[in-house]
Amino acid sequence: MLAAVILSAGESSRMGSPKALLPLRGKTFLGHLLDITRSTPARAAGIGAIRVVLGAHPEKIAAAAALDSEITVINPDWERGQLSSIQAAIRSLPPDAIDGIMLFLVDHPLISVALVEKLAAEFYRSGRAIVLPTFGGKRGHPVIFAQRLFGELLAAPAKQGARAVVWAHAAEVLEVATGEEGVLLNLNDPETLRRALLNAADQI
Repeated sequence: MLAAVILSAGESSRMGSPKALLPLRGKTFLGHLLDITRSTPARAAGIGAIRVVLGAHPEKIAAAAALDSEITVINPDWERGQLSSIQAAIRSLPPDAIDGIMLFLVDHPLISVALVEKLAAEFYRSGRAIVLPTFGGKRGHPVIFAQRLFGELLAAPAKQGARAVVWAHAAEVLEVATGEEGVLLNLNDPETLRRALLNAADQI
């Protein structure tokens, strides 16, 4: 099975409040991603575990999102960057039961259940180590890393992060083209969020 890992450990300084709790079409960023990963289609596609990695504002986010302690991972080293949260998530998983992780960024919430299904299906069909979506030829999120890369992710240099693993396995990357621009949209400030919600197609 795949583990859905939602990275939500940053301070959200540009937004002024936790991005996980920002409103998105009647939900929150985190609520939307949780609904996707918990959906019947996602489960059927292979999502069998969920982890939400928190760092800054953990109590506020966990309480507001009613997060179960079993899926919540607190990263005490969140200030060291995204890689530290990926590593915390990997360490929380039972390695023998996991085929890979699908990494979601909480500030990239404009994705659909259909996209998650497609990425998971391509991961299992292709046997590739890394599967990721592209829009207009540009790579986006969420990204799947196979379990055989966990050791490299845990040992990756902090400055390069998970990109170092992607670069090292360039021949094992499968790009999956999508019409969802949300795979590229980093909603990390109020104006970007406003524009995205006005302009994005109603895909979710």
